[in-house]
Amino acid sequence: MAALNFTYSDPSTFILMGVPGMEDVHIWISIPFATCYIMCLLGNFMVLFVVIKEETLQKPMYLLICMLALTDITKSSTVMPKALCIFWFNLKGITMGGCLTQIFFLHSVGFVQSGVLMLMAIDRYVAICNPLRYPTILTNARIAMLGLAGLVRAVLFMVPLPLTLSRLPFCDNHIIPQTQCEHMLLAMISCGDITFNRTYSFVIPFLLMGSDLMLIALSYGLIIRDVLRISSKRAHQKALNTCTAHVCVLVMFYTPVLFTILTIRFSGDITPYGRIILSVLYHLVPPVLNPIIYGVKTQELRDKVGKYTCRR
Repeated sequence: MAALNFTYSDPSTFILMGVPGMEDVHIWISIPFATCYIMCLLGNFMVLFVVIKEETLQKPMYLLICMLALTDITKSSTVMPKALCIFWFNLKGITMGGCLTQIFFLHSVGFVQSGVLMLMAIDRYVAICNPLRYPTILTNARIAMLGLAGLVRAVLFMVPLPLTLSRLPFCDNHIIPQTQCEHMLLAMISCGDITFNRTYSFVIPFLLMGSDLMLIALSYGLIIRDVLRISSKRAHQKALNTCTAHVCVLVMFYTPVLFTILTIRFSGDITPYGRIILSVLYHLVPPVLNPIIYGVKTQELRDKVGKYTCRR
């Protein structure tokens, strides 16, 4: 218990509790976590490998899928190694620097991923509504530049988080009831004024992700408008099928994000189990399912993956 007897000072260590109240079964809880993490790495690295190896896949659509895979790998790798150390070795301590680094990467990657999903919606709009101009409007170089712009945007908006958190005073409570550091969870155990943190954590996600969602909605609105003008039902189905995978990924990404923002902002006393469920939904389930969805729904990618996985 000596490790928990902190006094008022600039904190050097916090305690991540994992799943509070279920410490006796942490080893069992780790099994689905570790399984999902391994599946995430295998699936997303396979997508990256196949796209890099196959020149026919080196097109804007697959470049965006690679960007999504990279964000999934980064997001899950920011959380899972520390979580597994808690479950397997009871290594609950994390330094202030480590905690702030984890927070920065978690939120930055989330905003980058939102930007990638927005670019995917624009890609589908151009492919369906302006197919003849698609090769000139969306080139690999242009997609790379837009992806870089999304990364810069995320970093610029996230820099204030670790800066403000590092200046907050922490008194006796250094316990974080989670498997990873999160901005508002860390802010709420501070004994200082966290008005700015509460406002920032609510406004910035809605500003950035809200603008992304508006562009996504606009893109799909224009797609639906143009598809309805087509008389052929077969053409309808073909056009909409190209969007199915992206829509599934959108739902998986934005639903837990919205619940996380609202529950932390308006319900600070959400149960630890609820936080863990939201964490799993956000940090593990989409990274595992995204490569599966694109592998199943994108025939060209599915065929190329099969070329490497079904060799005899």
